[in-house]
Order: sequence, then structure tokens, then C-alpha cells
Amino acid sequence: MSKMKKILALLMIAVLTFAAVGCSGGDKTNDDKKPAEQTEEGNKTDGKQLKITMVTDVGGVNDQSFNQSAWEGLQKADKDLGTKSTYQESHQESDYVSNLETALDAENDLIWGIGFKLSKAVKAAAEENDDVKYAIVDFSYGDDTPDNAVGVVFKQEQPSFLVGYIAAMMSETGKVGFVGGMESEVITAFDYGYHAGVAYANKVADKDVKVLRQYAEAFDDPAKGKAIANSMYQQGADIVFHAAGGSGDGVIEAAKEQDKYVIGVDRDQHDLAPDNVITSAMKRVNVGVYNVVKDLKEGKFPGGTTVVYGLEEGAVDIAPTSDKHVPKEILDKVEEIKKLIIDGEIEVPFDEDSYEEYVKTLK
Repeated sequence: MSKMKKILALLMIAVLTFAAVGCSGGDKTNDDKKPAEQTEEGNKTDGKQLKITMVTDVGGVNDQSFNQSAWEGLQKADKDLGTKSTYQESHQESDYVSNLETALDAENDLIWGIGFKLSKAVKAAAEENDDVKYAIVDFSYGDDTPDNAVGVVFKQEQPSFLVGYIAAMMSETGKVGFVGGMESEVITAFDYGYHAGVAYANKVADKDVKVLRQYAEAFDDPAKGKAIANSMYQQGADIVFHAAGGSGDGVIEAAKEQDKYVIGVDRDQHDLAPDNVITSAMKRVNVGVYNVVKDLKEGKFPGGTTVVYGLEEGAVDIAPTSDKHVPKEILDKVEEIKKLIIDGEIEVPFDEDSYEEYVKTLK
């Protein structure tokens, strides 16, 4: 080959090499990027970091209850799954829509609504933005669930039954209380599950424990929760169970001041008053939130459905700190009751009608 031909050949090789680099963008990190993965839904996860956000209910992210539990689930997902999570706090109901819009503008891959009060806003957002995935805690759209949305609900009546049994067995005055947040299917399930647990204890232990009941009509009014609890303690109740979100903080404060017992909700609330919180009806919102994020990460987002969690799935239970105040013989019986519920031998009621039917079985 002549010297001139060699030079032309080398120039041709240089041109081809430069063209190849130019087509690749010249970014070395692209060589390490994982190829796009086709999911079961036909969407693609290209190895990018998933962005997740949640819009809280009015109780806020530090409500010591279900909002906080949801945020803990997202934090665990960040740690385990490499997602990047944020939250938008709602201070009033009118914040729901604007917070969801903010979450959309931030180009999140999954947007959570925490609590049934966000159900309308979440559904409207999901229907308007079918290329974004949505999820809601404590609400089911049933057959009307958008394909890009999922409902996550819990059998909160089950742990409520267990703490109702504990309250009745431990009461020395024959009176216990229930403080609800706002009337809804969710809080009604806590309410009647608790009543059923007391009724069960009355039957099997030949007791006659009465339940005082009142609703705060808010999830963010600790003063109202405290006033209701103080009234119940003055009426003779020695144990009060709250399912009232942030309003329940006031119930716990009343128990501390009155030196009475109280039962927490959603999270293990023993740390808020170690001498007074004897147990908590745990609804592990964090478990449901984490599992949905994990499914999304794995390309198995359960859009168009409702996911239900109960004792069998390990997502509801009594608090692990229950042994600090609850006698062992009562806790041993609680374990037996759990098995009866899981096996279907005890069907825990979740509203007034099912409660009335359940009470008939105790006669």
C-alpha cells in the first residue's frame, strides 16, 4: 500500500470513530446503563430512580398516626429500593387538589393520597393524568378504580377487636371508652370492632363492661380529643381507645394527666406515654405503602384494583409493647383469638349491621 493510501485509510478510520462517539452522545455512563425493562403493564422502567410523593391528610406528616406511618413506609422504600420520596402536607381540605397538582408538576412516578378524605381528589387527578400512577390509603373505588390507581385498605376492625377484649379484661370500673375522629367507614370499623371485642370478653369472662362512645368530628383537634377523654374518665371509664388521628394526641394527654389507661392507634404509641398507653391497635399503613412501591419497582403495579390487608397478611395487630402493661394470660388469650379470626371462626364486625348480627352469635 502506498504512503498516500495509508494516510487516507487512517483518516477514514478516524472519521468513523468520531461518528460512532458522536452518535453515543460521548457519555461514558451510557455504557453502564441497564437496558429498558418491559413490565407486565407494557410500561418501561429504564433503571431510573423512581420519584414517589405523598399528600397527607390534615393531621400532617408528624401526626403520630397513619400519615406518619405512611411516610415511614416511603422512607423504608428509599432505603431498600433506592426510590426518592417526598411529601406535601395538607393543613386544610382545600389543600388536597393544589398539593396533588404540585406533586404532578414535580413529575413523580407515583403519587399517594393518605386517607379516605382525599378519595375524590385522587380519583379526579388519576382520570385526568392516565400516564401517572396514583394510590390511596383507606379507600376503595371498587369497580370504578382507574387503571392507573390502586386503593390500599386494612381490616382495622380486627386489631380493634383485640384491644377491645384487652380493655374489657383489664377494666376495673366496668366502663371503657372509644373516641373516634370523623364518622366514616374506616372509623366505624375501628368503633364496632372495639365494641365487638368488649362484647366477646363479656361473654367468655362473664363480665358486663360498658362502652362510652363519642366522636371528635376532626382528626386535627387535640383539644377536643382531650376534652372528650377527660369527660369519659370522669364518668368512670378507666381505659379509653382512640381512633382519631391527631385529635388522639389529646386523648393520650388526658390519660397522662388523669393517670388513667389509654389505647393507641395505627402505630405503637407506647412511647408517647409509657405509663399510660397499654397497647395500640396497629394498622401498618407503612407495610401497605412499601409493598405497592415495591410492586411498582418490579413492574407489577396493581392498577385498577384494591389491595386488602389484615391479620393474615401481618399488616394489623396489637403493639409489640403490649406486654409492658397487659398480663401474660390475657396476651396468651389474644393469640388464640387471632387464630380464630384468621381461620374465620370469628367474623369481626365492621359496621352497625354486622355488629348486631355478631352480638346475636354470643347469646
